[in-house]
Amino acid sequence: MTSTLKALLVFACFTCSTIYSQTDPNIFVKFESKFYVIDGYKINVEVLGEGDPIFFLPGGPGNSHDYMQGAFGQYYKTNTVVFFDWLGRGKSDDAKDVSEYSVEADVELIEKLRKLLKFDKISLVGHSYGTVPAQAYAIKYKDNVKNMVLINGFHSGAMWQANCDSYNHYAKTHFPEKWVAVDSLRKLGYVSSQEPLKSVYGDFPTKYIYYHNTTLKSKVPKTTYRGWAGDVYTTIIGKDGDFDVSGSMINQDYRQQLKDIKAKTLIVAGRYDGVSTPEFAVQYKTFMPEAQFEMFEQSGHNPYLEEPEKFYALFDNFMNIK
Repeated sequence: MTSTLKALLVFACFTCSTIYSQTDPNIFVKFESKFYVIDGYKINVEVLGEGDPIFFLPGGPGNSHDYMQGAFGQYYKTNTVVFFDWLGRGKSDDAKDVSEYSVEADVELIEKLRKLLKFDKISLVGHSYGTVPAQAYAIKYKDNVKNMVLINGFHSGAMWQANCDSYNHYAKTHFPEKWVAVDSLRKLGYVSSQEPLKSVYGDFPTKYIYYHNTTLKSKVPKTTYRGWAGDVYTTIIGKDGDFDVSGSMINQDYRQQLKDIKAKTLIVAGRYDGVSTPEFAVQYKTFMPEAQFEMFEQSGHNPYLEEPEKFYALFDNFMNIK
């Protein structure tokens, strides 16, 4: 056997091992919920493993932690992994008043959990909306963050609004037959969180929103869980958030402060992302020039699903995971 062939076989085995480690169908049963009472509410936290702690922050802002656990749960073999549900999401309690849902509250929950779990420094891995409290935390609590990975995220409320405008323009110009219904309902005063506009708007092909390869889906647990909290989304993003971003999100703007973040940072973007579009994602190169920036050329909003070999090799190397 030639040395070249041996090297190829080793690489193939490594690649298969890496991908298999991220597709364990039983990953969810390895974790157990523990509920911490924080500010009078029960917050679901699931911790496993040993070593440097990594907090995984899901998107939405209405998502539970489950899809992130499906994609990153196996890192319990090398690190202490922390998955949790923010207030009003997943298995955590609902707020007594929806005004308690905000980016700022999510940031403070990270800090309260860090203290409760008695960690010194933590690493943050945020996806989509999860990058928003990750950045805000790394700015406010500079000395508490070791590494930060921002996957298909947003540096400001202005970017979130610009991406809504970009997607809506694309949907209108590429699917004019479907957009007629959207236009009609908008003229009648419906906002994006109201039916029937909510369903009509949500019926556009996901290929042009989240997935470049629409055959791929995130892993989810077999047990019943709350995967989406619409009231959280409409409070933080706005009742008409798919068209007019308001709420707590519109007030976020980290662009001038990103350069001051102390944490070693990796920024991931997807060439076909219709949510965090490349036009605005590449702006991170200007606002945070010291960060490592990687564009995934065959991915939409979920590169860890669409280009897993490249993604997990990059992630492992950046986090120094052996």
